[in-house]
Amino acid sequence: MEILKKVLEFVMDILETVTFVGSLFIVVYFFVMQPHLVKGSSMDDSFHNGQYILTNKLAYRFGHLSRGDVIVFESPENKDIDFIKRIIGLPGDRIKIENRDVFVNGIALKEYYIKDKTDVYENGFMREGEEIVVPKNEIFVLGDNRPRSSDSRIFGPIPVQGVIGKVFFRYFPADKVGTIKNPYQSSLSLSFVIS
Repeated sequence: MEILKKVLEFVMDILETVTFVGSLFIVVYFFVMQPHLVKGSSMDDSFHNGQYILTNKLAYRFGHLSRGDVIVFESPENKDIDFIKRIIGLPGDRIKIENRDVFVNGIALKEYYIKDKTDVYENGFMREGEEIVVPKNEIFVLGDNRPRSSDSRIFGPIPVQGVIGKVFFRYFPADKVGTIKNPYQSSLSLSFVIS
Protein backbone atom coordinates (compact mmCIF):
# COMPACT_ATOMS: atom_id res chain seq x y z
CA MET A 1 0.00 0.00 0.00
CA GLU A 2 2.86 2.35 0.86
CA ILE A 3 4.54 1.62 -2.53
CA LEU A 4 1.30 2.39 -4.39
CA LYS A 5 0.99 5.69 -2.53
CA LYS A 6 4.58 6.66 -3.47
CA VAL A 7 4.01 5.70 -7.11
CA LEU A 8 0.82 7.76 -7.18
CA GLU A 9 2.63 10.77 -5.65
CA PHE A 10 5.43 10.38 -8.20
CA VAL A 11 2.93 10.24 -11.11
CA MET A 12 1.11 13.31 -9.76
CA ASP A 13 4.41 15.22 -9.50
CA ILE A 14 5.20 14.35 -13.11
CA LEU A 15 1.71 15.41 -14.26
CA GLU A 16 2.04 18.73 -12.40
CA THR A 17 5.41 19.36 -14.03
CA VAL A 18 4.14 18.43 -17.51
CA THR A 19 1.07 20.65 -17.03
CA PHE A 20 3.21 23.57 -15.86
CA VAL A 21 5.72 23.20 -18.71
CA GLY A 22 2.89 22.78 -21.24
CA SER A 23 1.10 25.88 -19.96
CA LEU A 24 4.33 27.85 -20.03
CA PHE A 25 4.99 26.72 -23.61
CA ILE A 26 1.48 27.76 -24.70
CA VAL A 27 1.84 31.22 -23.11
CA VAL A 28 5.27 31.73 -24.70
CA TYR A 29 4.08 30.46 -28.10
CA PHE A 30 0.94 32.59 -28.28
CA PHE A 31 2.17 35.78 -26.59
CA VAL A 32 5.98 36.01 -26.51
CA MET A 33 7.78 34.23 -29.34
CA GLN A 34 6.99 31.81 -32.11
CA PRO A 35 9.12 29.54 -34.28
CA HIS A 36 8.74 29.84 -38.05
CA LEU A 37 10.00 27.80 -40.98
CA VAL A 38 11.32 29.84 -43.92
CA LYS A 39 9.54 28.65 -47.05
CA GLY A 40 10.64 29.71 -50.51
CA SER A 41 13.46 31.86 -51.83
CA SER A 42 12.12 35.41 -51.36
CA MET A 43 14.68 36.25 -48.65
CA ASP A 44 17.80 34.65 -50.20
CA ASP A 45 20.70 35.23 -49.34
CA SER A 46 19.70 36.46 -45.87
CA PHE A 47 17.41 33.48 -45.14
CA HIS A 48 17.11 30.26 -47.12
CA ASN A 49 14.29 27.79 -47.63
CA GLY A 50 14.16 25.29 -44.74
CA GLN A 51 15.81 27.50 -42.13
CA TYR A 52 14.13 27.93 -38.74
CA ILE A 53 13.75 31.32 -37.08
CA LEU A 54 12.25 32.74 -33.89
CA THR A 55 9.88 35.68 -34.03
CA ASN A 56 9.54 38.09 -31.09
CA LYS A 57 5.81 38.80 -30.80
CA LEU A 58 6.28 41.51 -28.16
CA ALA A 59 8.92 43.53 -30.04
CA TYR A 60 6.46 46.07 -31.42
CA ARG A 61 4.12 46.19 -28.45
CA PHE A 62 6.87 47.76 -26.37
CA GLY A 63 9.26 48.97 -29.07
CA HIS A 64 9.57 50.49 -32.50
CA LEU A 65 9.13 49.36 -36.06
CA SER A 66 12.42 50.15 -37.77
CA ARG A 67 13.52 50.23 -41.37
CA GLY A 68 15.65 47.16 -41.97
CA ASP A 69 13.86 44.90 -39.46
CA VAL A 70 12.98 41.46 -40.78
CA ILE A 71 9.39 40.64 -39.87
CA VAL A 72 6.83 37.87 -40.18
CA PHE A 73 3.31 38.98 -41.12
CA GLU A 74 0.03 37.60 -42.41
CA SER A 75 -0.19 37.41 -46.18
CA PRO A 76 -2.53 40.17 -47.42
CA GLU A 77 -4.12 37.64 -49.78
CA ASN A 78 -4.42 34.63 -47.44
CA LYS A 79 -4.41 35.04 -43.65
CA ASP A 80 -3.45 31.36 -43.23
CA ILE A 81 -0.03 32.02 -44.81
CA ASP A 82 2.79 33.93 -43.10
CA PHE A 83 5.35 35.93 -45.08
CA ILE A 84 8.87 36.94 -44.08
CA LYS A 85 10.12 40.26 -45.51
CA ARG A 86 12.19 43.31 -44.61
CA ILE A 87 10.68 46.68 -43.61
CA ILE A 88 11.67 49.32 -46.17
CA GLY A 89 9.15 52.11 -45.58
CA LEU A 90 7.45 53.39 -42.43
CA PRO A 91 4.18 55.38 -42.18
CA GLY A 92 4.56 58.72 -43.98
CA ASP A 93 7.64 57.64 -45.95
CA ARG A 94 7.78 58.41 -49.66
CA ILE A 95 8.83 55.31 -51.63
CA LYS A 96 9.92 55.23 -55.26
CA ILE A 97 11.56 52.58 -57.43
CA GLU A 98 13.48 54.09 -60.31
CA ASN A 99 16.23 52.64 -62.51
CA ARG A 100 16.11 49.51 -60.29
CA ASP A 101 16.99 51.49 -57.13
CA VAL A 102 14.73 51.99 -54.11
CA PHE A 103 14.36 55.58 -52.89
CA VAL A 104 13.02 56.44 -49.45
CA ASN A 105 12.17 60.11 -48.92
CA GLY A 106 14.23 61.03 -52.00
CA ILE A 107 17.38 59.15 -50.92
CA ALA A 108 18.57 55.95 -52.61
CA LEU A 109 18.59 53.13 -50.05
CA LYS A 110 21.95 51.40 -49.59
CA GLU A 111 21.05 47.71 -49.53
CA TYR A 112 24.20 45.60 -49.22
CA TYR A 113 22.08 42.59 -48.21
CA ILE A 114 20.58 42.13 -51.72
CA LYS A 115 22.27 40.65 -54.79
CA ASP A 116 19.95 41.90 -57.51
CA LYS A 117 18.56 45.36 -58.11
CA THR A 118 14.86 46.09 -57.65
CA ASP A 119 12.41 45.90 -60.53
CA VAL A 120 8.70 46.65 -60.55
CA TYR A 121 6.16 44.07 -61.72
CA GLU A 122 3.77 44.63 -64.59
CA ASN A 123 0.25 45.06 -63.16
CA GLY A 124 1.71 45.40 -59.66
CA PHE A 125 1.08 48.12 -57.08
CA MET A 126 4.32 50.04 -57.79
CA ARG A 127 5.08 51.77 -61.09
CA GLU A 128 8.53 52.65 -62.38
CA GLY A 129 9.49 56.15 -61.20
CA GLU A 130 6.17 56.84 -59.43
CA GLU A 131 6.37 57.83 -55.77
CA ILE A 132 3.88 56.52 -53.20
CA VAL A 133 3.36 57.63 -49.60
CA VAL A 134 3.06 54.85 -47.01
CA PRO A 135 -0.29 55.38 -45.23
CA LYS A 136 -0.67 55.75 -41.47
CA ASN A 137 -0.49 52.42 -39.61
CA GLU A 138 0.98 50.66 -42.64
CA ILE A 139 4.50 49.66 -43.72
CA PHE A 140 6.20 48.93 -47.04
CA VAL A 141 8.04 45.60 -47.19
CA LEU A 142 10.36 43.91 -49.69
CA GLY A 143 12.01 40.51 -49.88
CA ASP A 144 15.81 40.46 -50.08
CA ASN A 145 15.71 38.29 -53.22
CA ARG A 146 13.95 40.92 -55.32
CA PRO A 147 13.41 38.86 -58.52
CA ARG A 148 11.71 36.07 -56.50
CA SER A 149 9.68 38.03 -53.94
CA SER A 150 5.97 38.74 -53.74
CA ASP A 151 5.95 41.91 -51.63
CA SER A 152 4.70 45.51 -51.43
CA ARG A 153 5.64 46.06 -55.07
CA ILE A 154 2.73 43.74 -55.89
CA PHE A 155 0.21 44.10 -53.05
CA GLY A 156 1.12 47.54 -51.65
CA PRO A 157 1.84 48.53 -48.04
CA ILE A 158 0.66 46.14 -45.34
CA PRO A 159 -1.25 46.97 -42.14
CA VAL A 160 0.84 47.12 -38.97
CA GLN A 161 -1.79 45.04 -37.18
CA GLY A 162 -0.97 42.13 -39.52
CA VAL A 163 2.62 41.97 -38.24
CA ILE A 164 3.16 38.84 -36.16
CA GLY A 165 6.57 39.85 -34.91
CA LYS A 166 10.21 40.70 -35.48
CA VAL A 167 12.64 37.96 -36.50
CA PHE A 168 15.39 38.01 -33.89
CA PHE A 169 17.08 34.59 -33.95
CA ARG A 170 17.89 31.79 -36.41
CA TYR A 171 18.25 28.38 -34.75
CA PHE A 172 18.65 26.04 -37.73
CA PRO A 173 20.87 25.10 -39.53
CA ALA A 174 23.60 24.85 -36.91
CA ASP A 175 26.18 26.77 -38.97
CA LYS A 176 23.80 29.77 -39.24
CA VAL A 177 22.64 29.94 -35.59
CA GLY A 178 22.61 33.47 -34.21
CA THR A 179 20.80 36.74 -33.66
CA ILE A 180 19.45 38.76 -36.58
CA LYS A 181 20.86 42.28 -36.91
CA ASN A 182 19.19 45.29 -38.49
CA PRO A 183 21.54 46.74 -41.14
CA TYR A 184 20.33 50.27 -40.33
CA GLN A 185 20.46 49.90 -36.54
CA SER A 186 22.65 52.94 -35.95
CA SER A 187 20.16 55.32 -37.58
CA LEU A 188 17.84 56.42 -34.78
CA SER A 189 15.83 58.58 -37.15
CA LEU A 190 14.54 55.51 -38.98
CA SER A 191 12.24 54.34 -36.18
CA PHE A 192 8.50 54.71 -35.80
CA VAL A 193 6.41 54.08 -32.70
CA ILE A 194 3.09 52.29 -33.17
CA SER A 195 0.29 54.47 -31.83
